[in-house]
Amino acid sequence: MSSDRTQTAKQLAEDEMAMLAAEVESARSVWKLPTDEQLRDWLREYQPKRWLLWKNAAEIGHAGAQWLVGICFEYGVGVNRDDHLAMAWYRKSAERGDAVAQFHLGVMHEVGDVVKHDDVEAVAWYRKAAEQGDAMAQSNLGLMYGYGRGVRRDHDEAVAWFRKAAEQGDAVAQFNLGVAYEKGRGVQRDDREAVIWYRKAAEQGDEEAQFNLGVMYAEGRGVAQDKREAVIWYRKAAEQGNEDAQFNLDLLRKKRDIEQGILEA
Repeated sequence: MSSDRTQTAKQLAEDEMAMLAAEVESARSVWKLPTDEQLRDWLREYQPKRWLLWKNAAEIGHAGAQWLVGICFEYGVGVNRDDHLAMAWYRKSAERGDAVAQFHLGVMHEVGDVVKHDDVEAVAWYRKAAEQGDAMAQSNLGLMYGYGRGVRRDHDEAVAWFRKAAEQGDAVAQFNLGVAYEKGRGVQRDDREAVIWYRKAAEQGDEEAQFNLGVMYAEGRGVAQDKREAVIWYRKAAEQGNEDAQFNLDLLRKKRDIEQGILEA
């Protein structure tokens, strides 16, 4: 009988750990979505039912649970918001090798709200996560190299990290890779390649990529000149608040009105 109970308890523990792993992956898929509110909704649904398990697992060293607890404190769902506690849990998770937590620490050191701003430390954490394949960390590490923040400026290295992230579908990295090809930074200048990467990012809703793609169509660089297509992409960017896109839209409208007036004169 004792053996049966031990086996049952072991199976229950294994089932709980499997469920926890699934919850971590689910939370991370929601966390990557564009708006924070989607993650808040996820936490509001799961935190009341699962908090005790998350907290207990975190305290015995489960890296994914430590990240979940950190997220709860950062967003203030089910607990009082506490960025310092959030960072403490992220650090525990990061030190156990969790790439997403490592990315969080990189952001916190780069932004400098919770902890003293330190680009060198940010680069160190981004690198740890990037080397594990985290696309957002790869993208941010590329930016640090591109701007020379926390590391010597190196456009070749920036492009290498942008490409790794872009190939995983990271829109920010795709946009920055497009810029690299358009400007010839770290790669040979190639407007057609720039258009390819701008389009990938633009189709994911990146407003800067939408604006740049509009410019490429308007000027016929890397693609056949097409003012109608330019307007389409300018409008998409303008609807997201891109002022440059709105300015270019207004210019195209004025030019069209002038040309129409000349024809009718």
